[in-house]
Amino acid sequence: MTPPSLPDWVFPPPQGFTAEDLDHIPDLPAHTELIDGSLVFVSPQRDFHTSALFLLAVGLRAAAPEGHRVRREMSVKLGPRQRPEPDLIVLGPRAVIRPDATFYEAADVVLAAEVVSPESEERDRDRKPVLYAEAGIPHFWRVESDSGRPVVYVHELNPPTRSYVPTGIYHDRLKVTVPFDIDLDLTEIDAF
Repeated sequence: MTPPSLPDWVFPPPQGFTAEDLDHIPDLPAHTELIDGSLVFVSPQRDFHTSALFLLAVGLRAAAPEGHRVRREMSVKLGPRQRPEPDLIVLGPRAVIRPDATFYEAADVVLAAEVVSPESEERDRDRKPVLYAEAGIPHFWRVESDSGRPVVYVHELNPPTRSYVPTGIYHDRLKVTVPFDIDLDLTEIDAF
């Protein structure tokens, strides 16, 4: 029996893949990310992930000031070898919105959010926040499950150190004033 052949793109070039490569690799699985020059493939999502993401997207869209846009699962170019796909981003009013866009620039993002899944814990808790902060994204939210209820860990960028500082942990209600006024009942996840 002959083993299945792998596509050429499974084997990275010696210097790793670049952010531009993601748009030119044929038959690349949906939602593939580029972190540190390596391709990262996404596992099937669990119900909590989908429900939490929907709750946040609806709440952020309702609260976002004019000119801001909320996007789910769009990659963000952070550097030549970094193009992760946050679960949710909020684009600022200066962002160029194009229907054919496959990614946004880090400078256009005011908030990146990750809903943590068991297979993405290390990336979502450790690596991605560092990359987002180094790229200058002002706000980062990490969403974890507590018995099926979302807990939102809110972080704000400390510009001199290009690192995030935790500013709050929200269990039943997410009420913040930055990047804009948001008041979201997190227990509404039970209605989805």
